[in-house]
Amino acid sequence: MKYEASTPEEYIDKIPEDRREAMRKLRKVILKNLPKGFEEGINYNMIGYFVPHSVYPKGYHCNPKLPLPFLNIASQKNGITLYHMALYARADLRSWFVNTYKKMASHNVDMGKGCIRFKKVEAIPLDLIGELVRKISVEEWVSYYEMSIKK
Repeated sequence: MKYEASTPEEYIDKIPEDRREAMRKLRKVILKNLPKGFEEGINYNMIGYFVPHSVYPKGYHCNPKLPLPFLNIASQKNGITLYHMALYARADLRSWFVNTYKKMASHNVDMGKGCIRFKKVEAIPLDLIGELVRKISVEEWVSYYEMSIKK
């Protein structure tokens, strides 16, 4: 699902009513745990968390006009999806997340390469998401990103 919005609040107001409270809670936990230097806004028609040009002037190599993406949340057709660039880029972080999720949930995590899909929005592990968000600083993300694009 694609929602045209210019602010995170506007985005949440446009999604289906039965997902709004879950998105508000998810957004709140992300903002509470987001390391200093990342910013929130709308990018890729989702609520995004990124490294702004004021911190990383080069921007995203695929489109330098865009800030360096880090994390997005979106209301999709079948639920809420969290996109985390470092889950895709770092096998150690992905392994930690999957193993920790297995210990706390009665079902397997529904993941793609860099996304986590939550079909039951009431079952989003907010504490685990908060911990995931805290794991990487802006400096670590920029450093890892630069190493990976130079390969």
